[in-house]
Amino acid sequence: MIKPLDDRQIKRACEKLSQEHEEMAFVYNTYGPPPLWDRPTGFGTLLNIILEQQVSLASAKACFDKLAAHIGDVTPVNLLAVNDAELKTIGFSRQKTAYARHLSEAIINKHIDLDSLHILPDAEVKAELIKLKGVGEWTSDVYLLMAMLRPDVMPRGDIALHAAYQKLTGAVKRPGSDEFIVMAEKWKPFRSVAARLLWHFYLSERKK
Repeated sequence: MIKPLDDRQIKRACEKLSQEHEEMAFVYNTYGPPPLWDRPTGFGTLLNIILEQQVSLASAKACFDKLAAHIGDVTPVNLLAVNDAELKTIGFSRQKTAYARHLSEAIINKHIDLDSLHILPDAEVKAELIKLKGVGEWTSDVYLLMAMLRPDVMPRGDIALHAAYQKLTGAVKRPGSDEFIVMAEKWKPFRSVAARLLWHFYLSERKK
């Protein structure tokens, strides 16, 4: 089983990345180590990450919080008890309603066991998650990185990471998804920490 990241490991990885990569050293020396940004594993977190697809984190959180206020515990059974019209009022699009129902049914019918994923390597976790409707590479990567706290994951297609890297390095254009994943190879075996540093930079710069 892969040991999950903690704050101490993040600090060590930041120091290592800073020694080898000028852009990481700038973020670390300017803003300090990034938060762990950990989330619990399980249905609620995976559903929340699905809600975060292509919208702001604030919008997704508002939607998730409304759902929790409406159904109490965010469980597959409780979600399936809500009809589509209610979910629309809460803020679910038709597409995300379908994804949420599919995820709930997959867990209830034991087509996936989120609690058992911790014994699998990253690639196998992704393969299991991507079988779910509405779960692509970005969603599975973020679940691996933030819920399972795997140390070497770079989320594919994360625009905030691309924008942060462009600003940090002064690149003329923002890297594309495939290009960025190739670039991120240089941060192995701490790509999860590199991602956190880039998000840390992105959010810190936005606060200015």
